[in-house]
Formats: sequence, structure tokens, C-alpha cells
Amino acid sequence: MDVTEYFQDYVTVGAFAALGVILVAVMLTVARLLRPSNPTPTKLLTYECGVDPVGSGWNQSHVRYYIFGLLFVIFDVEAIFLFPWALRLEQLGTFGLVEMLIFIWVLVMGLAYAIRKGVLRWE
Repeated sequence: MDVTEYFQDYVTVGAFAALGVILVAVMLTVARLLRPSNPTPTKLLTYECGVDPVGSGWNQSHVRYYIFGLLFVIFDVEAIFLFPWALRLEQLGTFGLVEMLIFIWVLVMGLAYAIRKGVLRWE
């Protein structure tokens, strides 16, 4: 492979990236030119589920929301691993079964730890 052929691949990727940036810029410019612009104080208010905003926009979230989200991601990833495993269980044999049982056991132990720590108790 010649050096010029090697860099020619980078030129192609760079050209496509530049074309993408140009297309996004053109589309945003066209949208700015064609859209109606009529800002009013009512349109500039924060809208949240039909309730008028009261107070400042700053609000602290409880850390339990993040823990619930993390637990959801963990068990969602478990489901992603279970489906392909279930499709190939016969080909994987006993080794695949034992491996998945160990995987599920580790996740169950993590859930038991979260329950024991009181993470899932909503107060």
C-alpha cells in the first residue's frame, strides 16, 4: 500500500465530515430564514406539564433517583445479555448454562445488597 493511498482514505473521510458540517449549517440557515419569529413574554416562560412555573428554576434532585436509574441500567443490560444467550443455549451447552447462572447470581447478589442497604426503600 502506497502512502498516498493511505492518506487518500483520510481525505475521503474528511470530505464526508466536511460535507456533513456544511449540510447542517445550510439547513440551520434555511430554517432561520424561513421560520416565523414572534417572541412574546408568554412564549418565553418555562412550560412544565401545564403547570405555571413558581419560584426559581433551581431544584435539587435526591440521589435515590440516580440510584434507581443505575439499577435500571444494570438490569436492562442483563436483559440484553439474556436474549442472545437464550437463543444459543443448546449450542453453548453446560458451560453456557453455568456461565449465565454465575452472571445472574452476581446480579442477584447486587440486588440483595441494594435491598439490604435500604436503597430501594422510598421514604
